[in-house]
Amino acid sequence: MNGLLAAGRLVRLVPHVLHGLWIVKRRFVQLTSAEKHQRIQWWSAKTLRLLGITLTCHGRPLAGGHLVVANHVSWLDIAAVHAVLPQARFVSKSDVKHWPLVGALVEGVGTLFIERTSKRDALRVVHQTAAALQAGDCVAVFPEGTTGAGSALLPFHANLLQAAVSTQAPVLPLVLRWHEPGQPFSVAAQFIGDTTLVQSLWRIAAARGLCVDVQVLPVVPSPGQDRRALAEALHGLISARLPR
Repeated sequence: MNGLLAAGRLVRLVPHVLHGLWIVKRRFVQLTSAEKHQRIQWWSAKTLRLLGITLTCHGRPLAGGHLVVANHVSWLDIAAVHAVLPQARFVSKSDVKHWPLVGALVEGVGTLFIERTSKRDALRVVHQTAAALQAGDCVAVFPEGTTGAGSALLPFHANLLQAAVSTQAPVLPLVLRWHEPGQPFSVAAQFIGDTTLVQSLWRIAAARGLCVDVQVLPVVPSPGQDRRALAEALHGLISARLPR
């Protein structure tokens, strides 16, 4: 039965993804920023619904230029955040640009791509992020640098936080928790180890009662902060909100 459920959800998802590509490629050039954000939010929320995922949000998003820092569990974290903060421009590993369909979508909504193994490229993206923050953009980063199991955080990398420190931009911590009935942390949502994108998509589509909670925590000021100390403080704040 779960196979039939997954197949049905994926059949409905395909035209929605193609519609999103059409919007990004054909319509975005004609839209204002507010109109783009409205469509990003609509598309992201519908993506979650089509996959049978329930989204809940606690806390108040922030307007203006700021850096969003979140823990990372699933490739669908971007859709979950965009359903709450559609103005967020993500910093993502360069590999995602080459994913079928998904790559074109995330590139089209202003994602900043980083080659994580290159220190020189990391510096380039820090400068790019700082420029975006100064321009009043909202930029979102996953400082773990990769996806984890959800129950415990990996160490935070501090490099990209320098963009907020340099521009004195506020930092908005987000807590993402994927869970299922009887499971405080969803196994289906995990994107770890040798799991492929196709395998992950099937597991998510086959899950029953899958939920993602987005908690928006109070703003953390960045002026005068050391980026490593800021990374440790943010790690502690987000970790404290995950169930033990």
